[in-house]
This record gives sequence, C-alpha cells and structure tokens, in this order.
Amino acid sequence: MSDSPAPSGQGSEAPSAPRRHALTLAAPGPDPRAPGARVGARHAESTHRTPQGPPSGRTTGPATRALADPHLVYDPVPGDGPKDVVILGSTGSIGTQAIDLVLRNPDRFRVTGLSANGGRVALLAEQAHRLGARTVAVAREDVVPALREALSARYGAEPLPEILAGPDAAAQLAASDCHTVLNGITGSIGLAPTLAALEAGRTLALANKESLIVGGPLVKALAEPGQIIPVDSEHAALFQALASGNRADIRKLVVTASGGPFRGRTKAQLADVTVEDALAHPTWAMGPVITINSATLVNKGLEVIEAHLLYDIPFDRIEVVVHPQSYVHSMVEFTDGSTIAQATPPDMRGPIAVGLGWPERVPDAAPAFDWSKASTWEFFPLDNDAFPSVNLARHVGQLAGTAPAVFNAANEECVEAFRAGALPFDGIMDTVTRVVDEHGTPDTGTSLTVADVLEAETWARTRARQLAAQTAEARA
Repeated sequence: MSDSPAPSGQGSEAPSAPRRHALTLAAPGPDPRAPGARVGARHAESTHRTPQGPPSGRTTGPATRALADPHLVYDPVPGDGPKDVVILGSTGSIGTQAIDLVLRNPDRFRVTGLSANGGRVALLAEQAHRLGARTVAVAREDVVPALREALSARYGAEPLPEILAGPDAAAQLAASDCHTVLNGITGSIGLAPTLAALEAGRTLALANKESLIVGGPLVKALAEPGQIIPVDSEHAALFQALASGNRADIRKLVVTASGGPFRGRTKAQLADVTVEDALAHPTWAMGPVITINSATLVNKGLEVIEAHLLYDIPFDRIEVVVHPQSYVHSMVEFTDGSTIAQATPPDMRGPIAVGLGWPERVPDAAPAFDWSKASTWEFFPLDNDAFPSVNLARHVGQLAGTAPAVFNAANEECVEAFRAGALPFDGIMDTVTRVVDEHGTPDTGTSLTVADVLEAETWARTRARQLAAQTAEARA
C-alpha cells in the first residue's frame, strides 16, 4: 500500500468516477457482552480471549456495532509483567511521545517492534537501541543500508534487531507477537497495518484516524468488541467519559474544537487569508497539513465520522462545540441531563497512556491542572456557514462506502494546492465539495475492499488536482 499521490490529470475532462461501494454487513450475532460470550473468537485456537465486562453485573445496553467500549477489556494481561507493545510511526509526534511514556514506565510496557517511514534512520536506530526492540521496520527499502549502519553504530558488537523493509513492513510488524499495537502512522497508509493488527488479534491503540475515515467498514468487519482503544485526544476523552455510564443512557456526544486561528471570523472574512495565517494555530504545534485542517475545521469533520464509527452513535447525536482553551477534550451528555467532560492540559501523552494502559491508569503520564490558579473556560457554537466542513463530513459519513475516502483524499490535495498558492483558503472546501458531489452516492449491497478504497482515493486526488489547476488558471 503506497501513500504516493495519484498522477495529476492534464486535461479539463474529468476522470471517470470509480465504482462506488457501501458495505452491507451481516446481521450481528449473539450479544458479545452476554455471559459466556467470547471476544477474539476468530483467533480462539491460539488466543482464547474472553472479554472482561462491566463490574457488578452492570450492563451497557443493547448489542451494538461500536468499535470502542471502555467497559470491555479485549485481552486482559495476565500477571504483573510488562505489556509487549509495537509502535508504528515511532519517529513521528505520537511515536516519540509514546516512547517517552514507555521509558518512564519500564515495569508497565516493553517495546518489541518499531516502524517508521525511513526519513530519520538515526533516530530510529537510537530508539531501537534504548528500547531493546527486536524488530525494526521501514517503509523505504532504499534506506536499509543507512539504517543498518546507524544500528551498527549504536549496537557495536551486540546483535542487531531484525529489519523489515518495504510498503508492507509496518503491516507485517503489526501482526507480530505482542499485546498492543500503537498505530501512530499518518495518512491512509496506516489502514493496512490497522487491518493486520486486528486480524492477528492484537489490541489496537489507534491514533491513525485515516484507518477509520478511509476504511471504516473494513475495520468494523474485522474488529472484535473492545479490541480498539482510541488515542486521538477527542475520542480518548469520549472513551473515558463513556466509562461513567451505560450506553442506553447516552443522549449525545460533544466533540470540542479549538476553533483554529480563524475562530470568530465570518465566511467573507476568510476569503483572503494567507497560508501563514492558516498555519498560526493558537493552541497546538502540529504539522502543516493538520494545522490547515484545523483552520478549515476539516479535522473536526473527520473526528465526527470517527466518533460515529467508534461508538455507533448516529450523526444527529454528535455535536461540535468550539472551546478555544482546548482543556475539555470532549464530553458525553446523558439522558438525565448530566454531562461528563474529560479535561487535561493539552498533552498527547495522556491519550497515549489510555491507549496503552487501559483499563489501568498510568501515573503521571501527563501534567495535571494547577487548580490554585484562576482560569477561564469558554464554549461557543460552531459557525457552519463560515466552516462548512463539518456538515460536509456528516454528509459523506452518512453516504459511507468510499465517500469518506474521497473526502479525505480530495482535502489533502486541496490543502497542498492552497499551500502552493493554486487555491484560495475558501477554495479548499469549495473544491472538496465538488469532488464529493461528482463521486455521488455509493452503491448499496456491495462489498468494500482495500482496492476499492485505493481506486476511489486515486480518482479523488486526480480530480481535485484538475479542479485546483483550473482555479489557478482562472485566477492568473
């Protein structure tokens, strides 16, 4: 599986839209939460996993297609030894923070494998040596000699770890012998490792949102109850808030958004903003694509789709609210009027600790609030006119099939076009909307495959590039 962008179309004629799919799942069998029900039955001969359910006979409501459930533990760790962990994307932001957490808790976690794209082989070699990883994987085969040299410099006379290389290396590592796989890879190339980890029966700490956006039906077809623990800060917050109640009592999920650098601006005021303006996020230090997604609120639209898939809550019961301070990461409103909020200072090590340690907490994983100091927490309604991305995401989420993959791929291309000066800021969503409209409504009653997702992504990237080029020519 490759993250290489599709070739850009040169003419004005639109490429033929690929065959569109929506997965039809079989009706669910017996409630997996019922007494004696088994989790991980697909791997029963080798793993014999049985879920740990809610304490004291509590129930969580009717059987659902929810992917994440804080009341279930997919694979309880026997004894007091450390939990074996594989970290995918170890040299990125999620990976480096996860390694910080592991190094501070050697009695809790032991890293058996690391994967990275291959752009920072010196750091990867350092990580492997410090953690004692037995396997190192890189997506780029051309960096293997440099990686081997960096490892040799670190290990000296010690045996080197096993090296896996190529586009399937991360997926191969994800299926290796371990307890938990942390998928911190960025982009849709994270889908194959997600599917491999689930198929192998590993607990999946999921930070790669594209796995759900692009391949939601594929993930839902493979995942067992309780097998996925979300690591995105918003979904980890929902996960923890949901632990305080029963599914039948949920009224709505409330996903918080910082509002990005353009909070409070009208649609007209956004027409002439610059790339520099869009990259000036007031709260978080992130990569350029994610930062611009925060400026358009596309990131929040993607998180709404994720929340729907993870918790099986209808789109009309998932709300987005603007919270500039980014202290409350998300909330759950229950039918009795209570709202449970999860709040911490902005620090991804907290959600990572939940993903790796659940159902136990990791002490001092991240800083806590200093309640001796005054602070102000604000909440504002989302301006859907100025930021149409969230409603568009709801639309493609309801279409399902390949529509979310088209939305995500087209947005990535349009963000790059905006950074290159080919599209104005408001042209990002205008172009993405047009690509989604041309893709149309997915067919029903057909099975979704990885090949279908890749075909849809390729078409969406090509079409978005064509439309961006047309806009650039018109503005010249």
